[in-house]
Amino acid sequence: MSKFHINTQCIQEGYSPKNGEPRVLPIVQSTTYKYDSSVEVGKLFDLEEDGFFYSRIGNPTVDAVEKKIAALEGGVGALLTAAGMSSIMIAVLNICSAGDHIVSSAAIYGGTMNLFTVTLKRFGIDVTLVQPDVSEEELRKAVRPNTKVIYAETIANPSLCIVDLSMFATVAHDNDIPFMVDNTFATPVNCKPFEFGADVVVHSTSKYMDGHAVALGGVIVDGGTFNWANGKFPGLSTPDDSYHGVIYTEHFKEAAYISKARLQLMRDMGVTPSANSAFLLNLGLETLPLRMERHCYNAQKVAEFLEASEYVTWVNFPGLKSCKFHEMAEKYMPNGTCGVISFGLVGGREAATKFMDSLKLASIVVHVADARTSVLHPASTTHRQLTDAQLEECGVGADLIRMSIGIEYIDDIIDDIKQAFDVIYNK
Repeated sequence: MSKFHINTQCIQEGYSPKNGEPRVLPIVQSTTYKYDSSVEVGKLFDLEEDGFFYSRIGNPTVDAVEKKIAALEGGVGALLTAAGMSSIMIAVLNICSAGDHIVSSAAIYGGTMNLFTVTLKRFGIDVTLVQPDVSEEELRKAVRPNTKVIYAETIANPSLCIVDLSMFATVAHDNDIPFMVDNTFATPVNCKPFEFGADVVVHSTSKYMDGHAVALGGVIVDGGTFNWANGKFPGLSTPDDSYHGVIYTEHFKEAAYISKARLQLMRDMGVTPSANSAFLLNLGLETLPLRMERHCYNAQKVAEFLEASEYVTWVNFPGLKSCKFHEMAEKYMPNGTCGVISFGLVGGREAATKFMDSLKLASIVVHVADARTSVLHPASTTHRQLTDAQLEECGVGADLIRMSIGIEYIDDIIDDIKQAFDVIYNK
């Protein structure tokens, strides 16, 4: 663990140039790496030495950013992937196979919901969805003998629900299974799930970590504390015939989980990020604390404005005392949550459409959590594959507007909302 504050880690971790080397992390744009003898390469494949041999498994630029993110979250290792969804897919498949079961909060991103309820079911992996405010008793009842993981988001996209992380972790550990957390919206600046019992953390790095909407990416971070040799995860604690019979828990010790994800899943699935994408992600990480502070400040001001407006029927933002999840936010994210707000307008779905079309500063984009203010109607876009019942279950009503507040000057953001209201209600 680094002794530096996270603000310093965002700049200094992962890459330390030697005398005469580039000060800024360089882009190593190569698929492969030269060695002087076949013996050296053989040692890499036999896991006797560390090094790079093919960029699907590891690349110097990617490696530096993985080390930085692992340090930010407080984990023992990280694996960058090509997109946020591929990080979740690999994270789950690393420990689940046909016949296994997942317990997940129902308040999750629409793409994750589809992965769990459709795609993984085709793989023979079942899922039970629970409400984010589920009681401990109900959560315990959802766990089965074949359950291999409990999953949740620190701040749900787009409903902004916040689960009781410590309680979820306790239930998971009492059943000898890991607690996996998507920390995309909070980022390690505002929440460190490992400190509350999480065992694996995933992110869509395309969001706040990148911060500028320029590079897709995902990351898996291994906390390094879960006992993968407890008998429930033979893929980690018995010989892997596909990789020289290595036993991950014996060879890699506390880094067993992330090593298997890289050497087995990434090797076979190839959802590898480019060196250039990792370079851009690193630039975003350097300013992450500064941006998160402004995102949270601006979002708080906008949420308070919306709550006071006669045209707004409801507002959901954890920074508001009126929010159902404000107490959880204070417990787990006392320095701020994120820059995303959800709300509804008088006039429902029709008013939501008119509102988005009337904005001038904010853009309608299928994205969230970058420097620019953006807006979206999830029920008809990111979550449109879900049924009405599924929408209700994951907290995405037909009137819900998701607004991602950027880092522009706050008065300009609020003035843009005001003029849109004028267009709709004061014609």
